[in-house]
Amino acid sequence: MKQSISSLIIVLLWFSVFSQTNYSPSPENLQARKWFDSARFGMFIHWGAFSVPGDGEWVMNNRNIHVDEYKRLLNIFDPFDFDAHKWVSTAKNAGMQYITLITRHHDGFSDWDTKQSDWKITNTHWGKDAVKLIADECHKQGIKLFVYYSLLDWYREDYPHETGRTGQGTGRKGRGNYESYLQFMKNQLTELLTNYGEISGVWFDGYWDQTAPEGSADRTPRINWKLDEIYGLIHKLQPQCLIGNNHHLSPLSGEDFQMFEQDLPGENNSGLSFQEISTKMPLESCITMNDSWGFNITDRNYKSTKVLIRLLVKNAALGANLLLNIGPLPNGDIQPEFTERLNAMGEWLKIYGSTIYGTHAGFVKPQDWGAVTEKGNKIFLHIFKTPGDRFFIKIPNKIKSVKLFAGNKELKFKVLDDDYVMIDLNNIEKNDVDTVIEIEVANK
Repeated sequence: MKQSISSLIIVLLWFSVFSQTNYSPSPENLQARKWFDSARFGMFIHWGAFSVPGDGEWVMNNRNIHVDEYKRLLNIFDPFDFDAHKWVSTAKNAGMQYITLITRHHDGFSDWDTKQSDWKITNTHWGKDAVKLIADECHKQGIKLFVYYSLLDWYREDYPHETGRTGQGTGRKGRGNYESYLQFMKNQLTELLTNYGEISGVWFDGYWDQTAPEGSADRTPRINWKLDEIYGLIHKLQPQCLIGNNHHLSPLSGEDFQMFEQDLPGENNSGLSFQEISTKMPLESCITMNDSWGFNITDRNYKSTKVLIRLLVKNAALGANLLLNIGPLPNGDIQPEFTERLNAMGEWLKIYGSTIYGTHAGFVKPQDWGAVTEKGNKIFLHIFKTPGDRFFIKIPNKIKSVKLFAGNKELKFKVLDDDYVMIDLNNIEKNDVDTVIEIEVANK
């Protein structure tokens, strides 16, 4: 009887730590969500051994490179120009509030000094722990750090590769062992959440490898990922740590924010975003500056600064953050195509940041003419284009004043029928990127 009671106590303790079925966020976690929901702008960094071939982060899968061939990158990857201070400063000067750093992508390569594998950055000629260098610099400069971690693995034998949608050409034989692989992941996540100070979030990817393609009626995973154990471990080690999972599904129990890949929330231009938008947690849109996540030497299709600023505005107008990606060179340098655009966005935010940070979704979704953000009793009209010098919009509150945000120039307006307002844009200098109008309304 005593043994049974002891066993029951152990089971209950385990359940209390790892079960996320009826997940209740901690007070620290809820506070972190509030911060995240106000941040609006972050930097995604795709960088690792996959950067060396210069063909994107999926090169191992796309070229069917075998493990014994791919591991030669360990002797080639030498980021002698890596500068953590420069990386973090680039994000900070761009007006970004956080960094999401690839720590381990689908090729299984670890960018830190993990004790769980020899396939890691500290076994290169460079020999340094990139995650520690970035984490220390983020803490120093006041930038929050999120860590990206792949659930799938094209390198390890114990990953259940035989049921995966990807990585079938990397030369692995036999069957995986998920119990072994799960313990490996838990051990690595424990390292990341124990040895690198405060981690503000864990950004998971790869869940979709064990499901039918996006858009299928049934996307039940072929294996039990045991996310309750993984999520429970994270929330136990760092209760404030936010969890997001890029599974292209509606949020699962234990998750703290929802992300959309290469799409604004509610759009599906990428063919990945069939999920409903959560109304209970913060939102994030991750988007590339060109067409690639990892360094791609032939990808010249860079979005203009105008397009990027408008993406930031439209995300804020939907109550979402923009996680904008860079894919540094294998030597550790950030190419000028990225830095020039980020610097320009930072300059824009020095003027218009208060119309983005801490705002919530506008009363109307982004339109062809622009978008709306709101904060307190202020409504910010971000006008990208207008057919003439008179702008019409329906404002659901009594208006106290209308002015051009940059320069505080008072603008004439007239309230028409059905709450429509005509704003006179005559004799003002319109901004080619975004003409921002501030409307103060009566308290809501």
